[in-house]
Amino acid sequence: MTAISADARALLSGLLRQALLQVAPASPAATITLERPKQAQHGDFACNIAMQLAKELRANPRVIAQQILDALPASPDLEKAEIAGAGFINLFLTRAYKQRVVARVITAGERYGCGNAGAGRKIQVEFVSANPTGPLHVGHGRGAAYGASLAAILAAAGYDVDREFYVNDAGRQMDILLVSVWMRYLEAAGIAVEFPPNGYQGEYVRQRAGELRAQQGKTFERDAAAVLAGLPQARGDETPEQTEALQETRMDVLIANMKSLLGDELRGMFDQVLARQLAECRDVLERFGVTFDRWYSEQSLYNDGKVAATLERLQAAGHLYEKDGATWFRSTDFGDDKDRVVLRENGLYTYFASDIAYHADKLARGYDSIIDVWGADHHGYIPRVKAAITALGGDAAKLVVPLIQLVALFRGGEPVRMGKRSGNYVTLEELYGDVGVDAARFFYVLRKSDQHFDFDLDLAKSQSNDNPVYYIQYAHARVCSVLAQWGGDMAALAAADTAPLVSAHETALLKRLMEYPEIIEGAARDLAPHNIAFYLKELAGEFHSYYNAERFIVEDAALTQARLALALAVRQVLKNGLALLGVGAPEKM
Repeated sequence: MTAISADARALLSGLLRQALLQVAPASPAATITLERPKQAQHGDFACNIAMQLAKELRANPRVIAQQILDALPASPDLEKAEIAGAGFINLFLTRAYKQRVVARVITAGERYGCGNAGAGRKIQVEFVSANPTGPLHVGHGRGAAYGASLAAILAAAGYDVDREFYVNDAGRQMDILLVSVWMRYLEAAGIAVEFPPNGYQGEYVRQRAGELRAQQGKTFERDAAAVLAGLPQARGDETPEQTEALQETRMDVLIANMKSLLGDELRGMFDQVLARQLAECRDVLERFGVTFDRWYSEQSLYNDGKVAATLERLQAAGHLYEKDGATWFRSTDFGDDKDRVVLRENGLYTYFASDIAYHADKLARGYDSIIDVWGADHHGYIPRVKAAITALGGDAAKLVVPLIQLVALFRGGEPVRMGKRSGNYVTLEELYGDVGVDAARFFYVLRKSDQHFDFDLDLAKSQSNDNPVYYIQYAHARVCSVLAQWGGDMAALAAADTAPLVSAHETALLKRLMEYPEIIEGAARDLAPHNIAFYLKELAGEFHSYYNAERFIVEDAALTQARLALALAVRQVLKNGLALLGVGAPEKM
């Protein structure tokens, strides 16, 4: 262990480990845990190793703690160590050690905070993965902001990250979208068809229909009688449940008629509609600062025979059985609450069947960990997917599923309601067009992902200290203003003598800057982007207090240089943290 270690935890852990070689030589693997005390007078770090060893060494923890202190090697970076309470060891770093963080931040620049906890392990983060049946709405936005921020944090922590969007371009929902577009297409041609109430109602459906007419002309026109042939009619006395069931049956008939009447031409309509939906989705996400390494098609799993091949593997292993004309997966053998259908009696695969194949494909790609960011309503889906992974011989522990809770929008204290099929929803594009990308990205990750989130649109647009993203960005802009007023060579500040940084405000900022690398590591470990958001709020708050209490450009040249260097380091960390969350760092506000 070198005395100039830049990692305080590594430095102190090394010193304690050397002491333990004398105090507890039979316990070389004892876990040394360092925590940051809430009160500054309790030191920079506290360790409970003496209490951990009390039973094994059959001694009072305070006695063991004193023995550790007596054996602790001297270090120019450790000011003192003392015993507190039942046997805690409080450790105090020297002021000079803390002051050196300024040069480290300025020298590392954008890389400050990045570490190697991930050791290059491969992680896939699959997120958003919305059905391409309509515009992305504000609920998708939370998953997008969370997934993109999480992927950036994992990469900063040293993981090799792949970002993936799973395109649900197979199944009944796509059929309903095509029927909806086809009905609007026929309406535009003057063909008398009644639009199904359970079709997709949004204006985007008319847009897709208009694009079909513009590019394909009359290709998909068919006689109304043929389009509506076989539709069951309502008697007029149905219950609401019966009406809903009738509507679904009518939709099934419309889907069948569409496939029969359009034949091979349906593929052309499918490809055009899907391409336009995905193009809009990509565009909306890219303007939101969210990009992917791969867009993976569900339909490709069928086209490439992967669904059939995966079920054959399960069949060969004895994990499938036939009942009531359907094929079932014995998921209860692997902890699920009931078995699951993978092939219906009508010969069609279930969505679960393709999901099994998709996760088998993920495992085959060699990821050390697979992170699926799902909506909270998919909570019950986790055990069956893990069951399938285990049945396929994979390690179910590799699959981690953070859940994204619902988002409720509020404007003027009143809720803004949404509903996708009806077209009455707030799109993600509308949201960030209203409050801005920065505010939307930050607000989405300001709470733990599994907590319900009330998005206050008025607060997100306000220019006040109550608006956390404004508060943080304003701190960054304030540093820029100070440095511009100074007008000197910022590169030279890396070599500034930071010894004059001795005030309470300066000490608090130095300690906060030192924390940043471990904040990233913890956020990556806990899959918690909100940890970065909380940290930035605290750092900004401490800088605002410093700014209000002290002048930066003073008569003492050495003090000026030191304070400007500290301000520059704060600016760098604010910028780095905001970048992980997909938020800009403006120089003027």
